[in-house]
Amino acid sequence: MVDLDSEVPPLPPRYRFRDLLLGDQGWQSDDRVQVEFYMNENTFKERLKLFFIKNQRSSLRIRLFNFSLKLLSCFLYIVRVLLDDPTQGLGCKELNRSCSNQNYTPGTIDWSPIIWVNRSLPLWGLQVSVAVISLFETLLLSYLSYKGNIWEQILRIPFLLEIINAVPFIITIFWPVLRNLFIPVFLNCWLAKHALENMINDLHRAIQRTQSAMFNQVLILISTLLCLIFTCICGIQHLERAGNRLTLFDSLYFCIVTFSTVGFGDVTPKIWPSKLLVVIMICVALVVLPIQFEQLAYLWMERQKSGGNYSRYRAQTEKHVVLCVSSLKIDLLMDFLNEFYAHPRLQDYYVVILCPTEMDAQVRRVLQIPMWSQRVIYLQGSALKDQDLLRAKMDNAEACFILSSRCEVDRTAADHQTILRAWAVKDFAPNCPLYVQILKPENKFHIKFADHVVCEEEFKYAMLALNCICPATSTLITLLVHTSRGHTAPWEAFRQLTGTKQTLNRESQQSPEQWQKMYGRCSGNEVYHINLEESTVFAEYEGKSFTYASFHAHKKFGVCLIGVRKEDNKNILLNPGPRYIMSSTDICFYINITKEENSAFKKQEKHRKNHESKLSYHGASRLPVHSIIASMGTVAIDLQDTGCRGASGATLALPAQGGREGRRPSIAPVLEVADSSSLPTCDLLSDQSEDETTPSDEEVSAGFEYAKGYPPYSPYIGSSPTFCHLLHEKVPFCCLRLDKGCQHNYYEDAKAYGFKNKLIIVAAETAGNGLYNFIVPLRAYYRPKKELNPIVLLLDNPPDMHFLDAICWFPMVYYMVGSIDNLDDLLRCGVTFAANMVVVDKESTMSAEEDYMADAKTIVNVQTLFRLFSSLSIITELTHPANMRFMQFRAKDCYSLALSKLEKKEREKGSNLAFMFRLPFAAGRVFSISMLDTLLYQSFVKDYMISITRLLLGLDTTPGSGFLCSMKITEEDLWIRTYARLYQKLCSSTGDIPIGVYRTESQKLTTSESQISISVEDWEDTKDTKEQFSCRGNHRNSTSSDQSDHPLLRRKSMQWARRLSRRAPRHSAKTAEKINQQRMNLYRRSERQELAELVKNRMKHLGLSPAGYDEMNDHQNTLSYILINPSPDTRLELNDIVYLIRPDPLTYVPNAGPSRKNSFCNTVGQDTREETQL
Repeated sequence: MVDLDSEVPPLPPRYRFRDLLLGDQGWQSDDRVQVEFYMNENTFKERLKLFFIKNQRSSLRIRLFNFSLKLLSCFLYIVRVLLDDPTQGLGCKELNRSCSNQNYTPGTIDWSPIIWVNRSLPLWGLQVSVAVISLFETLLLSYLSYKGNIWEQILRIPFLLEIINAVPFIITIFWPVLRNLFIPVFLNCWLAKHALENMINDLHRAIQRTQSAMFNQVLILISTLLCLIFTCICGIQHLERAGNRLTLFDSLYFCIVTFSTVGFGDVTPKIWPSKLLVVIMICVALVVLPIQFEQLAYLWMERQKSGGNYSRYRAQTEKHVVLCVSSLKIDLLMDFLNEFYAHPRLQDYYVVILCPTEMDAQVRRVLQIPMWSQRVIYLQGSALKDQDLLRAKMDNAEACFILSSRCEVDRTAADHQTILRAWAVKDFAPNCPLYVQILKPENKFHIKFADHVVCEEEFKYAMLALNCICPATSTLITLLVHTSRGHTAPWEAFRQLTGTKQTLNRESQQSPEQWQKMYGRCSGNEVYHINLEESTVFAEYEGKSFTYASFHAHKKFGVCLIGVRKEDNKNILLNPGPRYIMSSTDICFYINITKEENSAFKKQEKHRKNHESKLSYHGASRLPVHSIIASMGTVAIDLQDTGCRGASGATLALPAQGGREGRRPSIAPVLEVADSSSLPTCDLLSDQSEDETTPSDEEVSAGFEYAKGYPPYSPYIGSSPTFCHLLHEKVPFCCLRLDKGCQHNYYEDAKAYGFKNKLIIVAAETAGNGLYNFIVPLRAYYRPKKELNPIVLLLDNPPDMHFLDAICWFPMVYYMVGSIDNLDDLLRCGVTFAANMVVVDKESTMSAEEDYMADAKTIVNVQTLFRLFSSLSIITELTHPANMRFMQFRAKDCYSLALSKLEKKEREKGSNLAFMFRLPFAAGRVFSISMLDTLLYQSFVKDYMISITRLLLGLDTTPGSGFLCSMKITEEDLWIRTYARLYQKLCSSTGDIPIGVYRTESQKLTTSESQISISVEDWEDTKDTKEQFSCRGNHRNSTSSDQSDHPLLRRKSMQWARRLSRRAPRHSAKTAEKINQQRMNLYRRSERQELAELVKNRMKHLGLSPAGYDEMNDHQNTLSYILINPSPDTRLELNDIVYLIRPDPLTYVPNAGPSRKNSFCNTVGQDTREETQL
């Protein structure tokens, strides 16, 4: 082993202990050289330059001292003028003579009073001292700033003025005879102005803040004007010593009158030098002042564009929020302002908009409206610049909203800009709450630090997916997240449009359109929260089950309790189920017209209540008067009498088949505390249901056995894990291609697969990561396995491999490369037997020269689908909500035209949702992601709205929280009769909480072209006029006739049209209108025949069977709408779809023992209608 001590070299002499004690003596022989840097700055001139010019603070002090000297010299001149008296002598002993008796003679000028003044010795000493110091400073600064051209330094106007004002005083030191010589010291005011400008510039450098250029220009203008007036005053006063001998005040009066162009003429110059000075000063003012005003006007216009600053004083005394956007559009601005200021407690807030682009004309006009001009401040600037963030006082802001530009061609680049803005704001103001909107889900993890984040593609695809299984989910969520004051009576305008003469008012709700009255009133419901112990509605339910509290709160107050949150837990639980016991510290989340704090409660007398109950029904769907909650503010809610039920109430059972029809069947009551023996139990992990434990032979042979678990692969970081139906083994990528066979199967179209359930087709441009969120809600574990619909992705571009890795674990998910522009692609992907067709807005078409033209291609393609496949349920995403009026467009439909005029009336009234009465939106067939922008805005006041929306859409799964689903009212369920009894039945049996109803009914206006149906044979018999007009009451479509396929009928229709054109003058105007409508109906029939033949021929050419194509099935005579939290007395109708929040089945998994087979949730694979069998 090597001795380590021998390996260590000895220390050099300079590191020995002796040297540490006695000092290092070896440095003299050291070969190192000490180097000093920046020797050029150690010279005397450089040190002076550093002190007088380069150093910001010392230079500022020098400028301030120079400015003070110039002001002092002007002040000493004024003192000299006030002490000087021309009548006491001229001040020169050699030329001393009395002038007290001199009188001014026209044509002669005595120059002595102009050349000589009377200056006392102390005053002379002060002026000489000031002059010496000023001259020395000027010479020193000229020397330090010398750059090789001496004439450039000498011929500068400030240097010349300094020589004129200082050198004569220095001469008087050596020649005392000239001590009383006149020196124009008042010209130092211009040097003071120059020093002030330099001082302001140094001040900006010293404090590292850039003041407004407007302030600098105003300061220069004011100082220029003051210097002109001061020079004119002093010059006129001195020259008139040989004339009128004006005082300073008289000279000031003359200058003000002259420069203001008033010119009284009582004070005028008498000698020609004074007059010449006035002419010169006026010319100078006419040249200098307009230049200054022009620069000021230019800066004012620039400031109007940039927006100026938000003052520090206002930021400390007022509350404001900052809105950061890439480009500000009028629609985005109005959505933000209307939603933000809809809350009463935000009325005193200011909105500061920080945008890098110039304000456009539309935004400028809106911000000039008094309602917004007092509360909205527009600043042109970038969030990446600290100066602009300082202008917006971001560090004092209550919140910062950062919105992405969704109309950009490159949405990824738009997200990158949003991320940088969020980082910049967080770096500048760490304590400012951030509300960020991001477009793509893969970029969300970069802004996890933000307080609230809304990812557009996550919400969009999840909402479109739920639209396929819960109709109009997009409309339901949109209405819930919009702040609405209730669309209770927009019906006066509609009454005028449709011609009805019935008198309407807001309270009686006598609109002829019952669906609009109910839909408009229920649209005012929103989500609110309150502590249970502080609540009047929920306080009495402490210690009771959640379902008991929800049912009785709705029965008693009309309030729908949907969720709770424990005090020590941040997670919100939607419908935690009957096992959950309400606590006094719980926060309750409920749906109502207004929050409880703005409501007043009163209890009606029994006889009055009984009297009103008799008047509360006049039709099948008539809402009671006591449930009308219309406006924002204090609302009176009539408290129903809820006395204790008899003992027999608890023993009521479902009615027997042979029961009397006249008696309303009874429903079991909702228990205060759930009985564990009666609670439904299920074990989702063990798959004990019959349909899952005993799969069919076809499923076994095809390998369709599913498992439940978390997807093993996610396409992006930050996706919430969801328990889903999965395959035991992932599908090979070749088998995911729907239209091409492979070694594993030979199917080349959707028909060949033989799916039991109808397809869901998604037409998108690319398979982005957001599309993953469309699949997950449709494959969630709580969806029954036998109700899973096959999903076909119709993509313009082939998907990436990492996307295929994510979807290959899900059952019945396929893709196909094609476009909705191509009829062959649509037929191959199975559009003829699809349940829903989802058309996603394409990123490449979101940007257009004309903003609203971005949806043109999508709208026309969907219109083509609507004409070719009228029975297909099409769900469309648009960029601009205003374009939804073109969906399923029918130019001559009078009913749609009436709704269009109604929308314009609502927009004029300032409605936030003027388009809500459009039939496609009410039915949930059209959606725009911009309608969800209000979700981010509402989270400023309701910080729970994003979490609740994500739970409803299935984007987040919290243990113990329920999920959104739906059930359909069948004929067997109509015995329930009312919504309140349905609420009780669901709460007492399955624990479900209903939150709304999706209703479909027939249109009943006679002005709609789709309601006119005729027969050619009946029309040929012109004598039978009763048959002609009896068709008004029919609501069937003329295109459904079986005779439309016969060529003879088409030839007869053309002959009928020619005869009709010859007979037209014989009919009245009303009959002519009916004839035109009937002619159009027959034209539509022939057009539909041509379209049907086209589709069938293409199907035959592709080798597809046209048997499944039903070209005559048309739903143009029906309309659908949503009733959110309807009144307890609302009548149920056939085919109503009820939105339910169902408890999480996993919360009922038993600890031990076999699961009881229950109709509610033996397993997740049971039929939804059977689970809620009534």
